[in-house]
Amino acid sequence: MPQCDQFIEHLLTDSRKLVFPKTSLFFALATVRKNGCVFVDELYHKGVKNFVVPSEFHTGNYPDANFIFDDHPVNSLQQLAAYHRGSFSYPVIGITGSNGKTVVKEWLYQLLHTDYNIVRSPKSYNSQIGVPLSVWQMSDHNNIAIFEAGISLPNEMDQLQKIISPNIGILTNIGEAHSAGFADKKQKATEKFRLFSNASVVVCNADNALVESIANDSGVPLFSWGKRSCTLQVIKIDKSASNTTICAEHQNNPVEITIPFTDDASVENAISCWCVLLYLQVDNKTISERMLRLTSVEMRLQLKKGINNCLIINDSYSNDLSSLNIALDFLQQQSGNQSTTVILSDIAEAADDKNELYKKVAESILHHGVKKFIGIGPQLKKHQHTFRNLFKNECHFLNATHDFKNHFSLTHFKEEVILLKGARAFAFEEIDLLFAQKIHQTVLEVNLTAMVHNLKEYQRFIKPSTKIMAMVKAFSYGSGSAEVANVLQYHHIDYLAVAYADEGVELRKAGIHTPILVLNPEEVTFGLLVEYNLEPELYSFSILQSFAAYLGLQAINQFPVHIKMDTGMHRLGFEMNVVGELMNFLAKNKCLVVKSIFTHLAASDDPQHDAFTFQQAARLNDAYNSICSILDYPVLKHISNSSAIFRHPELQYDMVRLGIGLYGIDNIGETKLLLQKVAALKSTVAQLRKVAALETIGYNRKGVVNEDSLIATVRIGYADGFSRKLGNGVGNMSIKGKFAPVIGNVCMDMTMLDVTGIDVKEGDEVEIFGLNLPVQQLANWCNTIPYEILTGISQRVKRVYYNE
Repeated sequence: MPQCDQFIEHLLTDSRKLVFPKTSLFFALATVRKNGCVFVDELYHKGVKNFVVPSEFHTGNYPDANFIFDDHPVNSLQQLAAYHRGSFSYPVIGITGSNGKTVVKEWLYQLLHTDYNIVRSPKSYNSQIGVPLSVWQMSDHNNIAIFEAGISLPNEMDQLQKIISPNIGILTNIGEAHSAGFADKKQKATEKFRLFSNASVVVCNADNALVESIANDSGVPLFSWGKRSCTLQVIKIDKSASNTTICAEHQNNPVEITIPFTDDASVENAISCWCVLLYLQVDNKTISERMLRLTSVEMRLQLKKGINNCLIINDSYSNDLSSLNIALDFLQQQSGNQSTTVILSDIAEAADDKNELYKKVAESILHHGVKKFIGIGPQLKKHQHTFRNLFKNECHFLNATHDFKNHFSLTHFKEEVILLKGARAFAFEEIDLLFAQKIHQTVLEVNLTAMVHNLKEYQRFIKPSTKIMAMVKAFSYGSGSAEVANVLQYHHIDYLAVAYADEGVELRKAGIHTPILVLNPEEVTFGLLVEYNLEPELYSFSILQSFAAYLGLQAINQFPVHIKMDTGMHRLGFEMNVVGELMNFLAKNKCLVVKSIFTHLAASDDPQHDAFTFQQAARLNDAYNSICSILDYPVLKHISNSSAIFRHPELQYDMVRLGIGLYGIDNIGETKLLLQKVAALKSTVAQLRKVAALETIGYNRKGVVNEDSLIATVRIGYADGFSRKLGNGVGNMSIKGKFAPVIGNVCMDMTMLDVTGIDVKEGDEVEIFGLNLPVQQLANWCNTIPYEILTGISQRVKRVYYNE
């Protein structure tokens, strides 16, 4: 019989984010790609017993589950959130507008969190699904709420208004973003204003005649700001190199704030926040002090190094006039004395008159001192005369992204700052890849088919109930992160592990949605961990307390973490004598959810240390049992690395960590695995020369030829990861299936080989390691381990992937 008295605490719309199955209600939402009903069976077997599904869903296989039938489950999600909102009477601030919603929300939090217990939208949860999930966070512990609301079509705001029902409204601005769904700006502004239909006051910029007109027609009391007669009348705005001072008049009294920003968008956002604080009767001195301490909110602009000493600003998240101006400000700020280039796509979302729109674009680009402009898209090409009339510097116009790839040489871009600003439909990531591409005849070939084979080989020896975590840290042991992770994800690996947060960010950007463990989290990367849903390893009270404090400031609950115990490795981890203190902390801090408790074996591949290995396992078991006794949800336990999978199968537990074995290297040599080599490092012969007997080769004349010899110079050196230890006859390379010894010192970019007696010509392929010369052999010559050889391969070495 279904259980009808269960208490629901968590609303679940994504099966991958399940943490508390017993108290979760899953909404089987349908998307363009997949129907949420396909996850019901998986979630049911994980302990979820409460579901909202369409009426045609067959419930016969789930006898003890509760089902609510709704052909549009999102409606139930929204109705439940609206009912929940009605349980609280404290002030709710609702924010909408074309731009600046998240910044205003986060700045209000910075300005008010010392006075209020604030609940607010996580990040930019402002959609038809994000808003109800945000409002569901409201509790009796809070005394003010701040929520964003975003719409892209008419009539969407009515439902969000019922859910948020704000007492205080903020309209940030009305710009071009998300205009395509509306007939004109007036319709868009009118639709957005529906959020405030029952509000006690609305903050808005009365200098915008359209906004002022709609606001006055609404009948809602206004807290207006602007240069004309308003509630807060702006008298003067003074900008210095790093600050902006805003002088105004409120209730016939002069007031003033200074903010540590100079761009126009920040000024507008700060004034909106200022109005809210004045409405809440925060005193002027406090407002001034807090405004000066505002910090920037993480935006979507990316700045990175590119080819030919260029800097690349990639802002391809959205494309409208407002965000273009923000990006151009950033371009100008970062360029210094360097030349600037803008590569822009059609502004597809704008509903303005196209002639006027692209005139504004051209004027803005001209105003920001851009030296070269490349427009991509039929609309930009159609309006190229507008740019040519205004923009006298170099400009080009193309129909599509592939035209840029086909017609522009990357040698045309040198020592400049390049802004990529494109709507998603134009796939500017392809251009971004061009600028990031490294050209080098030395390549690392990665056989993805062989990697899949190796994974399946390991799976034959791992218990069906045991999960697998694949180690893709250090650029997947030098093989390339995103490409390897994509293959592992396709074959349903349970977890990925990286060393640092930026590695995980790159995987998320590449479309990896598999859970990712970050082994070495740093405090400066907490924002990245949260933004990209990366799960940190917490190994000390310092990092644990700092991360918990950060989550508290961000109003984030139940964020997944992993607890590392030090059971004898003595590298990272909580000592065994602090387990009790750790239990107390975890019991009090509900912002954290422990996904796993684990340790690292010090010598699992060495039989003489087996007793110590089992001692480590016993210590982990003690810590795990103690910690789990205060947790009311399942937690994974893992200890086994690649060696322990075979040598100690009883230690496979809930999950194993599979590392270098995936890459075809068996570091214990006692298994029945039929592993295949995954990576092969290859280069080419740059030059051949005949050298007479007793001549010397290379730096310091270390290489001496005893007879007339044929010497090949190969395009690889220690800057590529070919160790100097391999010089002077220590190492060899394979050419035409024959070993050729290194002669002389290894250079930074080149290495010389004695190829006397080998039929070789310039341009021939040379194998540094691969099928003919195992990487283990290179490691032996260097007196090291294969890990060091693989991870030492330079990033400038091009990776080429094969799927046979």
